[in-house]
Amino acid sequence: MASRIVADRGWAAKLTNGKVFGEWSRLVGVDVAEHAEPVSLQDGELTVRARSTAWATQLRLLQPQLIAKIAAGVGHGVVKRIKIQGPTSPSWRHGPRHVPGRGPRDTYG
Repeated sequence: MASRIVADRGWAAKLTNGKVFGEWSRLVGVDVAEHAEPVSLQDGELTVRARSTAWATQLRLLQPQLIAKIAAGVGHGVVKRIKIQGPTSPSWRHGPRHVPGRGPRDTYG
């Protein structure tokens, strides 16, 4: 009954994408999951944010294995590519307007 509703409404792809996020630790392993988290999945491209630049490099090397593990867990073709992002630094920009320059750092000496 539920599978028929999913098929009728076209939710199959969204449920499969949700599995990648919901079962991330099981799919890629606890060690990788501790240092990386999925951010988005669109058109077969999974964006993953690493907690450090070292782990971003490591994930780039592990891409083929990660794609294979995810395919074994949720199905082939769900994730075709992985885009790795390093950690993000905090932004000093707040609000809709911005003045060029170094911002609050240029008064430090």
